[in-house]
Amino acid sequence: MLRTTIAALALAATLHAQAPQKTPRNPMPALVERDGRFALMVDGAPYLMLATQVNNSSAFAATMPEVWPAAEQLHINTLEAPVYWETMETTPGHFDFAQVDMLIDQSRQHNVRLVLLWFGTWKNGSGHYLPQWMKLDEQKYPHVVTAKGVAVDSLSPHSKFTLEADKRAFTALMRHLKEKDPQHTVIMVQVENESGTYGTVRDHSATADALFAQQVPDVALKAMGKSQSGTWQQVFGDDADGIFHSWYVASYIQQVAAAGKAEYPLPFYANAALRDPIHPGKQGSWESGGPTDDVLALWKAAAPSIDVLAPDIYMDEHKKYTAVLDLYSRPDNALMVPETGNSSDFARFCFEAIGHGSLSWSPFGMDFTGYANYPNGAAKIDDKLLKQFSFNFADLAPISRLIARLNFEGRVKGVAEDEAPDAKHVQRLDFGDWTAVISYGLPQFGGWTPAPGNKPPTGEALVAQLGPNEFLVTAYNARVDFEPKAPGKQRQWLAVEEGNYTGQKWNRARIWNGDQSDYGLNFLTGPQLLKVTVATY
Repeated sequence: MLRTTIAALALAATLHAQAPQKTPRNPMPALVERDGRFALMVDGAPYLMLATQVNNSSAFAATMPEVWPAAEQLHINTLEAPVYWETMETTPGHFDFAQVDMLIDQSRQHNVRLVLLWFGTWKNGSGHYLPQWMKLDEQKYPHVVTAKGVAVDSLSPHSKFTLEADKRAFTALMRHLKEKDPQHTVIMVQVENESGTYGTVRDHSATADALFAQQVPDVALKAMGKSQSGTWQQVFGDDADGIFHSWYVASYIQQVAAAGKAEYPLPFYANAALRDPIHPGKQGSWESGGPTDDVLALWKAAAPSIDVLAPDIYMDEHKKYTAVLDLYSRPDNALMVPETGNSSDFARFCFEAIGHGSLSWSPFGMDFTGYANYPNGAAKIDDKLLKQFSFNFADLAPISRLIARLNFEGRVKGVAEDEAPDAKHVQRLDFGDWTAVISYGLPQFGGWTPAPGNKPPTGEALVAQLGPNEFLVTAYNARVDFEPKAPGKQRQWLAVEEGNYTGQKWNRARIWNGDQSDYGLNFLTGPQLLKVTVATY
């Protein structure tokens, strides 16, 4: 049913493109899939979220003046900001949407789109954003307990009262968005935040233990590739606790999301606190219950109202970062990076993520409120750090719609420099008759000086194919060249133009030749965008 719906949306988007006069004035944002690739459709066309997520306590009227100056320096087109349950429903059943309205109004004033993050039952596994009247009634809204009966800082997914309260609040939020935002300033909603539990792999309450002793649902068996039925322990053995918890956390969130989507069907996503993608270790060494890479199929089965399962990437090792991108880019799941680290080590991964087809890239906590996210974040958000990140968006902002469309067509690739001691400083990207060759570090001369790499590794490149022999290229601390695949042929530049787009019109600023192109295209600390046409001789 989900794929049928996606196919229908994709067809509708195609018809809109062919007959723009029939396009609704404000079409609903939607996730579409075609040939295993995905696009977030906003205003009827593919949209690339060049985003930042504000710090957890920055989305208040008093602190937003410290957010917008940083956002403007970053050249974002999308802001991610929390909605706090504790301030939205201070009295049961009575809702105050002033904070939500403020975020929408200010986003419109700054000409950016908005992604709202529902800080509800779970925020980083905890219930810290619950209203006070829920926090003070642990009997009605119980915590997860360990096998020894000790409560941990996480709400149980088995409480019908907690679930009904969350559904009621989230439904009210979505109903309000429908009334407040016919312009679709809000283009997506995150349901909960890094859901799951630390301190125990699953809930060991009497309710949870009774469910654990029951037969595994057939849907869960199928999702996990199991053919033999039985209890959770019988089917999954040593992995039973974590898989059981994931099923019930996902099922809980499905009910919240389904209720909200019935009111107003924006695209929804759930984000994951990751486990190590290469050496995950044993259960209990990561947050249990969320959409980690080992249970993505289970989450897809349990929570079909969640359109995207998205990784929050705070690993700055190239092999781990790219492994996460690969794991979450699936035929049944669009890749998006709604959070990533904000230290300088992470800036180089923007083009790599987009080149993997990501719908978004969003460094966390890039504002001037004075808080930094340790240990994976910067010690201080200042102009120097913002400049390192702003390079990415400054080049992409004028062409974000074009890149989104080309990405949907499978014509965009990106890379980041690998910091490993044994890593080669040259990467190659396949584009049909051509291979784009990216080498890192300067100086490089001709073919006789090997690429030295950058110390620290800061290089990255993005290449988009406009036609068989025509490309858009941007990079940072890297050289980009093209090699023909035809035997015995050499590359020649027909044209290398620096410039940018105004709408769909290319504006050439200058032509690169001579020292600028003799040995390849050398990008320093830009931003620079090149339109390149190549031929052979």
